Amino acid sequence: MPARVETRGRSRALQALYAWDVRGATADLPRIATLVWDDLAIPPDERAFAEALVQLIAAERAGIDADLSDVTTNWRLERLGHIERSVLRLAAAELLQGGTPPRVVIQECVRLAERYGSSQSARFVNGVVDALARRMGRLN
Repeated sequence: MPARVETRGRSRALQALYAWDVRGATADLPRIATLVWDDLAIPPDERAFAEALVQLIAAERAGIDADLSDVTTNWRLERLGHIERSVLRLAAAELLQGGTPPRVVIQECVRLAERYGSSQSARFVNGVVDALARRMGRLN
């Protein structure tokens, strides 16, 4: 069974966030996302889902990073790996959007961290995103 559009869209958003983060996160995120997605010929439905997340991150990055810093108490955000930092920003943006149940956001982001990072990355992402969702009042 093929993956859902949202699942594929999260992967596309992660690809763009990773490319942007590797460049130092000072470049224009939407422009880098467009370049990545054009190079990969991403279908419009996946692109639309990913683009909404990327635009939110571009607009709210300072707040997202501050929220993440609050729940990564033993880790400074800038010391995390590119994959972990990108997955956490993606999760925070999707929680902010509010359209996806928090448990689904956690599960999907853990899968991304495991697929593109490691099992350690997945455990770390699970703990941080769970804590963030609780802090935002999205989980009891």
